[in-house]
Amino acid sequence: METTAARDPGPDEAAIRIAYCGICGTDLHVFHGNMDARVGLNRVIGHEMSGVVEAVGKGVSNVVPGQKVSVRPLDHCGDCPACRAGHKHICHNLKFLGLDTDGAMQELWTVPAHTLHVLPEDLRLDHAALIEPVAVACHDVRLSGLSAGEDVVVIGGGPIGILVAMVARAEGGKVTISEVNENRLAIARRLGFDTVQPVREDLQRAINARTGGKGADVVFEVSGTQPGVDAMTAVAATRSRIIMVAIHAEKPEIDLFQFFWRELKLIGARVYEPEDYEKAIAIIAAGGIDASTIITDVSPLADIQSAFEALDASPTAMKSLIRVGDLT
Repeated sequence: METTAARDPGPDEAAIRIAYCGICGTDLHVFHGNMDARVGLNRVIGHEMSGVVEAVGKGVSNVVPGQKVSVRPLDHCGDCPACRAGHKHICHNLKFLGLDTDGAMQELWTVPAHTLHVLPEDLRLDHAALIEPVAVACHDVRLSGLSAGEDVVVIGGGPIGILVAMVARAEGGKVTISEVNENRLAIARRLGFDTVQPVREDLQRAINARTGGKGADVVFEVSGTQPGVDAMTAVAATRSRIIMVAIHAEKPEIDLFQFFWRELKLIGARVYEPEDYEKAIAIIAAGGIDASTIITDVSPLADIQSAFEALDASPTAMKSLIRVGDLT
């Protein structure tokens, strides 16, 4: 850790006093040095956060000091074809705050004011640190077009997979989670989900048995693995929608014949839009996410190195938080 001077907010910016910041899979990639070309060697990372407005710059009217907030860490250019078409979240020149800029693992974070979402005053700030990953899940489920009563398979039971499953269940989906890690399977079962361990059990046969031979109407690929990609077409029903959530380190091989044979749809889903953030806030505020189960450990900022090392080695952790400031 090191101490630096806080930057006062400029026009259209706000300074946020950080309460909690989650460690995500991307942060672990940075920790391992896999993203040095993007972040450099002296970047403050972190984007799954909660905090309180400390100060605002000239022209800021959407927040005032003292409000609890979450940052939607996307800063768009406003002028590229995607922005002009209304798709600012996938701006061609998108800056992801906490990767392309300094992030939330510091006591004061100055950000563009347009990225802020005001939180209910009674929402716990440790639970609010889950808003960003829950917003990912809300975006994924929204793009899937899920209807109540449809059969859903989530391939991959890590933090995002579990949250996708929770949001899909809240929308009325009949959800099964496929996961190889026994500890994650135990968490999924504790949360009330049907599960399949695909190394021990044939996933396609299990899903067909659950659906009367039909298959899953909606499939979320969240594993980021070739076996997961193989499974996503194997378990898909006729005209199923497959949502590609995971980022794959290498180009996977996809069984395109199944897209022809069963008229499948493949939908890419990237980050989130403002409405997904608002929905995530509402779900968490209403208790729709079992935050106490998802958050498996909390460490102080002074122990950030050991927190990353512990999460990297843990077979049981789901979501690890860094407590940055003494806020509730």
